[in-house]
Amino acid sequence: MGGADFWNDPKNAQAVSQERTQLNDKLKSWNDLESEGEEISLLLDMALEENDEAQEAELTGKISALTRNLDLYEVKRTLSGVHDAGNAIVDIHAGAGGTESQDWAQILLRMYLRYADRNNFKAEIVDQLDGEEAGIKSVTFTVAGAYAFGLFRSEVGIHRLVRISPFDSQSRRHTSFASVFVTPEVTDDIVIEINDKDLRIDTYRASGAGGQHVNKTSSAVRITHLPTGIVVQCQDDRSQHRNKDVAMKVLRARLYQLEEEKKAAEVSKIHDSKKEIAWGSQIRSYVMQPYRLIKDNRTAYESGNVDAVLDGDLEGFVKAFLLKQANENPS
Repeated sequence: MGGADFWNDPKNAQAVSQERTQLNDKLKSWNDLESEGEEISLLLDMALEENDEAQEAELTGKISALTRNLDLYEVKRTLSGVHDAGNAIVDIHAGAGGTESQDWAQILLRMYLRYADRNNFKAEIVDQLDGEEAGIKSVTFTVAGAYAFGLFRSEVGIHRLVRISPFDSQSRRHTSFASVFVTPEVTDDIVIEINDKDLRIDTYRASGAGGQHVNKTSSAVRITHLPTGIVVQCQDDRSQHRNKDVAMKVLRARLYQLEEEKKAAEVSKIHDSKKEIAWGSQIRSYVMQPYRLIKDNRTAYESGNVDAVLDGDLEGFVKAFLLKQANENPS
């Protein structure tokens, strides 16, 4: 990078700079883990010498945190895909079943927002279509942070819920489905040509929360890409300009993904997992009745702590999937 002609090729220079940044981040993470381990070892020695049982709770907390950070480091070590280090765009769609599936889609949304928060990611809802009675029919949200796409891509597929329905007056058991799809956010250095003549841009009044502003201003934006039929929309912000910018960002990601499907088998595998939202195609089952268990069909990893998982504790499932994938496809 110190060479006089290094920046003569801006695209290659940027790629090298990004790789250097990622390597420095990994090195810093490892050094931080070493420091945490040394601190715990020192505290443990002091507690044993002084026979100080009061430090047990503090040490237990530090050991738990270190274990979680080590797991996260091991997972990130497997993330070497072209887009793994970048941001993600996540879509959730309720399956057949009306209110049941729509409520399930909303539960999944909450789970993923909590998971994003646990990883210090910034999540923003771009568009949301509410159900008639409860839940959501669909939602699109962005996740910004290091390795957001690499971690969230483990969730692509059909998610199945079995529970006693809160909407059934006879308290019968119901099975619901929802699909999750994850797209990498296209970075600014990737050029996606979009002609204005290929776009139809509509504005409309946003639905949902927003008070009087929602009723008076057509701030929501819907963009249709005529050649492909791709439709994206955003109603999250009060500013029509901001909503248009976000919708265009999502459109660029969708068009890039579509082009990558044609060129690369690796990316097409991601799309192949978008199966029918129905029985037999699920990647994970969340059973709350007659027993409580969440099991991933791809890895056989399971957890009986249903509440914790639905509250965003997905680390075990994500780690099992990524390590299995890395072992099956060694670089």
